[in-house]
Amino acid sequence: MAVSFNDYLVIGISSRALFNLEEENLIFEQKGLDAYREYQIQHENDILKPGAGFNLVKNLLSINDKLKHKYVEVIVMSRNSTETSLRIMNSLDYYNLDIGRMVMSGGESVSKYLKVFDVDLFLSCDEQDVQSAIESGIASGIIYSQDVAYQQQEQIRIAFDADAVLFGAESEQIYQKEGLEAFKQNEISKQDEELTKGPMANFLFRLSSLQKVCRKENLLRTAIVTARDRNAGIRVIKTLQKWNIVVDEIFFLQGAKKKEVLQAFGANIFFDDQDVHARPASEVVPSARVPYKEGEMK
Repeated sequence: MAVSFNDYLVIGISSRALFNLEEENLIFEQKGLDAYREYQIQHENDILKPGAGFNLVKNLLSINDKLKHKYVEVIVMSRNSTETSLRIMNSLDYYNLDIGRMVMSGGESVSKYLKVFDVDLFLSCDEQDVQSAIESGIASGIIYSQDVAYQQQEQIRIAFDADAVLFGAESEQIYQKEGLEAFKQNEISKQDEELTKGPMANFLFRLSSLQKVCRKENLLRTAIVTARDRNAGIRVIKTLQKWNIVVDEIFFLQGAKKKEVLQAFGANIFFDDQDVHARPASEVVPSARVPYKEGEMK
């Protein structure tokens, strides 16, 4: 009987987002594919260090063990070829990651396989793959490279920016074209109008469903960290109410820096559409940029 991925929260992650492959990627960029292939084969028994997405994946998979039921499926989706993938497989075994499905595309884009596996979130360091995923309507982020140590956590914490991430970019475009005051007036006058869904909205819906399942154990917590102020935030709250979504924490920062808030929140990952926010955040928590522009989602 074929497996239905609709039953799971499905995370697709590239090998470079899961493990620290920056040295290997540098070899590929400077010396080419043959040198990269030779290096990986020679080091196939050397265990890779955790990458920026490792803690998120490891802790999400722990939900299955804690609830004695499979709710989370993780698929490694890599441009590696079969002959360079053994090192990745050996590292999965070493860290006891319950990941049985892999896509090794041999240099081709993996984005065309995301819908095949009903992927709810795709994380990669490859901007082209992430952009293609966004354009196909799949929540996706370009994760900033980090060398991290694994930390087992009892609670998984996921944070989102608001505009052009959870919600559409219409309001953000008003700010860019007409300035802050025009943005504020627009949001106050339209506070009863539901914001459109952004590229991360469907992922939030899936998280909300998972959160209901593990509410008793309190395994999952979500947050919105936005530059909106309190008055412009009313529309955000009313939109969430219409979506029947409960976000545990909301921060209306009125332009204040997000980095310190995210560090205090202890995010396993933070999603923002702007490098000016996501990159500083990546210094303290794993972060991913969502390369979204209005009209790109199908």
